[in-house]
Amino acid sequence: MRILVAEDDPALLQVLERGLKEEGYVVDTVVAGDDALAMLRTNEYAAAILDWRMPQLQGVDVVASARHLGIAVPVLMLTAKDTPLDRITGLDAGADDYLVKPFHFGELVARLRALQRRTPVSTEPILRCGNLVLDPAARGAMVSGRAVSLTPTEYGILEVLLRRTSHTVDRRAIEHHVWPEEGSEVISNTLDVHIARLRAKIRGGGATIRTVRATGFRLEPPA
Repeated sequence: MRILVAEDDPALLQVLERGLKEEGYVVDTVVAGDDALAMLRTNEYAAAILDWRMPQLQGVDVVASARHLGIAVPVLMLTAKDTPLDRITGLDAGADDYLVKPFHFGELVARLRALQRRTPVSTEPILRCGNLVLDPAARGAMVSGRAVSLTPTEYGILEVLLRRTSHTVDRRAIEHHVWPEEGSEVISNTLDVHIARLRAKIRGGGATIRTVRATGFRLEPPA
């Protein structure tokens, strides 16, 4: 399952990312509140872990804005604030649970599992384009009723294109979605290699990945 972690302490963020990946989660990380809100608006997450104190937007502001936008992702708030009033403020803003620093990583994982049990297994819609179908909950793809094996990278590229069907997606946006930890270090032709392999795998489903010169790529439905 994919989760978002927003924490401005680099050491803690690294520990959380490594530990959660070892628990089997796909993890997106950000260090600023406005970036966290942008990620919540763009992507579907099984849960979000938000630090209370972050640059730009604080965690309580992020969750309040997300709820105002109708984003129902379960949120675990991390904070050093431990008074009853602080907890009330965080929960009233829209957080589902509250964990005071310092904490044991095992407790964080247990609380994360508890949040997921309160939520339907999948609130994510099936993504379709022609006879190409992507199930975000199962992380599976089908072409004309036939299961297609995708690497995690291919899955990430296809997911972002399907969510923007018929719209051109900038190369940098795709690279950031698929390789967020690489920043600007992605080798220039790496994306093109994966796109070529992905085109071969989805052939026959009616959907076509078009190259938009000097811009990016667009997934087009059958004519």
